[in-house]
Amino acid sequence: MFDKLTPHFGQDSLAATDRTHRSLGLRGTIALWLGANVVVTTILTGMLLVPDLPFGQAMLIVLIGSAIGILPLVLVGLMGQRSGLTTMVLARGSYGVHGAKLPSLVNLLSLLAWSWIQALLAGMSLNYAVEALTGYSNLALFTILCEGLVVVIALRGHLGIERVERWAALGMLLLAAAVIYAMGRHFEFSQLFTMPAEPRNEVTAGIAFDIVIATAFSWIPLAADYNRNCRTQKVAAVGTWVGYVAATLLAMGMGAAVSGFSVLAGMEQTYDPAVLLAGFGFGLPAAIVVFLSVMTTNVMCVYSASLSYLNISPRTPFWKPALAIGILSILGSQIPGILDNFQNFLLIIGSVFIPAFAVLIADYFVIHRGDYAEQDLLSEQGGRYRYMAGINPAAFAAYGLGAVLAYYWGWVSPLSFGASLPVFVLTAGFYVVLRKWLLVPRAQVA
Repeated sequence: MFDKLTPHFGQDSLAATDRTHRSLGLRGTIALWLGANVVVTTILTGMLLVPDLPFGQAMLIVLIGSAIGILPLVLVGLMGQRSGLTTMVLARGSYGVHGAKLPSLVNLLSLLAWSWIQALLAGMSLNYAVEALTGYSNLALFTILCEGLVVVIALRGHLGIERVERWAALGMLLLAAAVIYAMGRHFEFSQLFTMPAEPRNEVTAGIAFDIVIATAFSWIPLAADYNRNCRTQKVAAVGTWVGYVAATLLAMGMGAAVSGFSVLAGMEQTYDPAVLLAGFGFGLPAAIVVFLSVMTTNVMCVYSASLSYLNISPRTPFWKPALAIGILSILGSQIPGILDNFQNFLLIIGSVFIPAFAVLIADYFVIHRGDYAEQDLLSEQGGRYRYMAGINPAAFAAYGLGAVLAYYWGWVSPLSFGASLPVFVLTAGFYVVLRKWLLVPRAQVA
């Protein structure tokens, strides 16, 4: 059966994207990253910030954190645009042709966990919408239907995703505007700026900044996967920065506003904005926003998780991991209490990804001065990126130090201003020192 269907699947692979076939212009890139981040998980992040922090302070942290946190993502996206290669193939340049399989596995598992959360949230929103219209409720069924649609879109490859993202981004913006309008009819937004802070989630300003940074860093593994299809470097950089920052402000701002208004109204906080807004008579449009946002983001997660698997097993047809990951997402979404650990999940992602991509960026822009040999990266032997039996010891030593610092400053002895930026800078600096003067590989770049 699949033999008859595979010609209709996307033929995406690890090979470099041909420059004549790059389909993303500026508007498409903005729409892609806008649609990716106007998502309920980002809304939930905003809900964590208020009322622990004053609303104005929370929004300032969101603005600064997203504007800074997106820069590494922009840099990795530029790496993809220049080379036409996926993120995890580019990781072979810094970690080695075999060493890159470890970050690929970590990325695959992380995206799978994201997909679990989003599959459940999509099912919740669709279940809410159907129940509001018909009275019928079946969360497990709607979760399966949502993830099934995600797999169908992901199997079409990047071209199918780009088409869906553009329309979904427009729909989400219109519906989000309607939701904000509905909230404004029931509350005065000025009340948000005057409401007192109240500790509920143990979120300090430093933790909030770390969470916002971690949210941006969680997208880094996907950056080159999509931006390799951008027409120019300017399109890749500007489109990503504008789309992501605008989306983060909108989504986290909406989450913080919903949380604040729920406290002002004496309502019980919940992880489902649609339920909160139902109290204002606007639950159905909110449910549709949640559904669209989760679907578009989950498609990107399944697609990039599939590419990560291909970096581990390059000869596997693209459709096989995409289908398997979709099935695993359905099963994982049924894990009891999965949403209760959402905040810890964000902080763990920061600990894992920040040092990993500090190494990647430092290697490309400092050690190799913005130029990788694409054929060597795609070679099974690794060429000049073979290092020691396919592994770059300097990369793993720097990553190990960064991970320890991220854990210590994030969990054992938290820094008041957050651990994200110090960990990123120190990991990158340590890697450059190791790579240039201490653990210099035998195969030098010509």
